[in-house]
Amino acid sequence: MSSVIYQGLFFLFILLVLALPLGWYIKEIMQENIPRGVRFLQPLEKFFYKVIGPISKKEMSAKRYALNVILLSISSIVLLIIILMTQHWLPGGAAVKNLSLPLALNTAVSFVTNTNWQAYAGETTLSNVSQMFGLTVQNFVSAGVGLSVLVALLRGLSQVKKKALGNFWQDLTRGLVYILLPLAFVFAILLVSQGTVQSFNSGVAYQGLEGKNLWLYLGPVASQVAIKQLGTNGGGFFGANSAYPFENPTLFSNFLENIAILLIPAALIFAFGFWVKDWKQGRTIMIVSLFFLLLAFIGVAFSEYYGPEFAHVLGSTNLEGKEVRFGVGWSSLWSVGTTAASNGSVNAMLDSFTPLGGAIPMFLMQLGEIIFGGVGSGLYGMLAFLLLAVFIAGLLVGRTPEYLGKKIEAFDIKMASLVILTPLMLTLFGAMALVLHPDVFSWLTNRGPHAFSELLYGATSLANNNGSAFGGLLANTPFLNVLGSLMMAVSRYLPIIAILFLAENMGGKKKAALNSGTLSTVSPTFVSMLLIVILVIGALSFLPVLALGPVAEFFTMK
Repeated sequence: MSSVIYQGLFFLFILLVLALPLGWYIKEIMQENIPRGVRFLQPLEKFFYKVIGPISKKEMSAKRYALNVILLSISSIVLLIIILMTQHWLPGGAAVKNLSLPLALNTAVSFVTNTNWQAYAGETTLSNVSQMFGLTVQNFVSAGVGLSVLVALLRGLSQVKKKALGNFWQDLTRGLVYILLPLAFVFAILLVSQGTVQSFNSGVAYQGLEGKNLWLYLGPVASQVAIKQLGTNGGGFFGANSAYPFENPTLFSNFLENIAILLIPAALIFAFGFWVKDWKQGRTIMIVSLFFLLLAFIGVAFSEYYGPEFAHVLGSTNLEGKEVRFGVGWSSLWSVGTTAASNGSVNAMLDSFTPLGGAIPMFLMQLGEIIFGGVGSGLYGMLAFLLLAVFIAGLLVGRTPEYLGKKIEAFDIKMASLVILTPLMLTLFGAMALVLHPDVFSWLTNRGPHAFSELLYGATSLANNNGSAFGGLLANTPFLNVLGSLMMAVSRYLPIIAILFLAENMGGKKKAALNSGTLSTVSPTFVSMLLIVILVIGALSFLPVLALGPVAEFFTMK
C-alpha cells in the first residue's frame, strides 16, 4: 500500500511541475501576448478569423457571447448527427451501419457537450471518417468552448467598470491554435512511440489460435486519444477505452494519458493566479483540489487493497476488472483522476471495484466535477463554490463579502447557485427517472444495491458531463438516449449562461481598496471554509442515495 501512495505523490509532483509553466503560457496566449516560439502559428489564427468573418472582431456582451456558444453547439450537433446517420455511405463506411436517430442524437450531444458518454463500441459501430471528422473534431471544439467561457469569467473578475467579455471566436481560436493543437500533436507522437495505433487502415485479417478467421480493428487512434485526454473528453476509439492495449499499450503510455487528463485543468488554476496577479488566489484553489484528489486516491486504493468482500478469494487485493500491467495503484489513480477532471475514460472496469472504491469516484462527480474538473468548466465551477463560500463566510463573521476587491451581491450568488445546483438536481432527477421506468430491470444485469449504484452512477455521469459508466446498464435504449441527451445539454449550457452573466456583472463593478474589514480569501481559515462548503453541499445532497447503493452494498457484503 505504501508503494501505491508513493506512486500517487510522484504523479502529483510531475503534474504540478508541468502545469506551472503551462499555466503561464495559457495566460499569455489568452491575453494576446503570443510567445515568440509559437508565432509561426499566427497565419493559421488569422485564416480562421477570415473564415469566421466580421463577427470575430467585435467585443461581446454576456448575451451575445452565450448566443454564439449555443449557435456553434447547435450547428455542431446537427452536423455530427448527419455524419453519424449517413456514415455507411461516406468513404470507408461500407463495414458499418448508419446510426439510429436516438443513438446519433445522444452521441452528438455527448461529444459536443464534452461528456463523451458512449452507448456503443467505437470500433464496431463507427467508421474512421466518423471518428476523425466527427468525434475528434468535437473533442477539440468542446474543450475550446469550455476554455473560452472560463477566459470570459476571468476578464469579468479582473476588469473594472467594463462589461464586455471579449470575443468568443477569438478566445476559441487562440485556445485551439496555440494550446490544444500543439499539445495534442506532442502527446500523439509520444503515444505512437509507445505503440498506440495510428493508421488509416480500418483493420487487418488474421487467423486465431483456434483456426478461425478474425478481424483486428485499427484506425487513427493516437490522434484521438491525445485530445480525448487533454480535452477532458474521455470517449475511446475502442469500446474498452484505455484498458485496450492498442489504445494504452504500456505503463509509460498510461502515465502519459493520466497526466494529460489533469494537465490543462491544473495549469488553468495557475493561469488564474497569474491572470489576477495574485498567485495566492490560485494557491487556495490548488490546495483544495489537491486535498480532495489525494484523499480520494487514498480511499479508493485502500478499498481496493483491503476490501472485505474479496478477502476470502484474493487474499486482500481486488484485481477483478483491472489490467495486471497497471495493477491496483494506477487503476485507482486513474479512476479518481478521470472523475475529478470530467474526463470519463477508464483503464479498468469500475463495475468491478469494491463498493466504496466505486462510491468515491461517483462522489467526485457529484461534487460538480470541480476538483480540477473539465477544461475551463472545472475552474469556473470551483469559482462558483468559492463565491458562495465568500458570501457565507462574510455573513457569519459580519464582514463585507468581497472577492478580488469586488462586492458579492444577490445576483452573483443567484448565478453561482445555478452553476452549483444544475448538475446536482439533474443527477437526482435522472436517477429518479431511471428507477421509475417500467423496463428498468431489463436494462440491468444485476439486482439489489449494486444495480442501484449502476443507475445512480449513470445518472451522475450524464448530469455532470463526465461520460464514464459502471457497466451493467444497457445504455443504448431510446429512453436513455433521449433522457441522457437532455441531461447533458442542460448541464452544459445552463451553467455556461449563468457564468457569462456572472462575469458581465462582476466586470461592471468598481474595485474597492482592501481594508481591515475585507475577508481574506487566501488564509487557512478560508481554505477550511471552502472545503466545508463543498463537502456539506455534496453530503447533504447525495448521502441518502449513496446509502441506498454503495454504502448498503458494502455493509451487505461485509
